[in-house]
Amino acid sequence: SGNDGYPPFNIEQSSENGFRITLAVAGFREADIAITVEDRQLMIRGRQADEVDEGRVFLHRGIAARAFQRSFVLADGVEVAGAVLENGLLHVDLNRAVPEKIVQTIRITKG
Repeated sequence: SGNDGYPPFNIEQSSENGFRITLAVAGFREADIAITVEDRQLMIRGRQADEVDEGRVFLHRGIAARAFQRSFVLADGVEVAGAVLENGLLHVDLNRAVPEKIVQTIRITKG
């Protein structure tokens, strides 16, 4: 979920138990982005520092610099493995834990 579709994102399966969410965050630095997980909700927030553009006159400003918030509900057993920002794309890697198959022998007692 998010507001008005910004920033655009992809979700892909990267391995049998791995997934990747990629957000297009051109112009944002690592320090401008916060990623949190609370109660299975992955929240990604971006806010650029208010820098004064002294001496710069924009004839057209088409690169979005507005704040954003995107949230994703994680399925049970899915955890965030890490995040990397490269070439204007934020990649958030997710892993689904595979439950161990444990064989348990139950002893029967006389009542």
